[in-house]
Amino acid sequence: ELVLKVRIQTPNLRENDFIEIELDRQELTYKELLRVSCHELGVNPEHVQKIRKLPNTMLRKDKDVARLQDFQELELVLTVSDKNSLFRVPTLSEQSAYNKKASELMY
Repeated sequence: ELVLKVRIQTPNLRENDFIEIELDRQELTYKELLRVSCHELGVNPEHVQKIRKLPNTMLRKDKDVARLQDFQELELVLTVSDKNSLFRVPTLSEQSAYNKKASELMY
């Protein structure tokens, strides 16, 4: 697994902590990075304008994601100004504690 630090870009907040996410090294794609990041942060992927590798590099394609190393810091730059529509409420199966592989083992 590749471990990355991700947060939402919010320059007006005093505290804006990173969370750590894990990506399967066999699935290092931009689409998968976007999916996992949005899922973990509770953000609608449609509202992500870009993913920035800090301090100042925009990720654009799968090759950019493949070059990432453990614990690199990323920010999701959001497009929508209406804060109420930026975040979505995850379903029970989408919540962080949900383990997809474990659920496949159950009947």
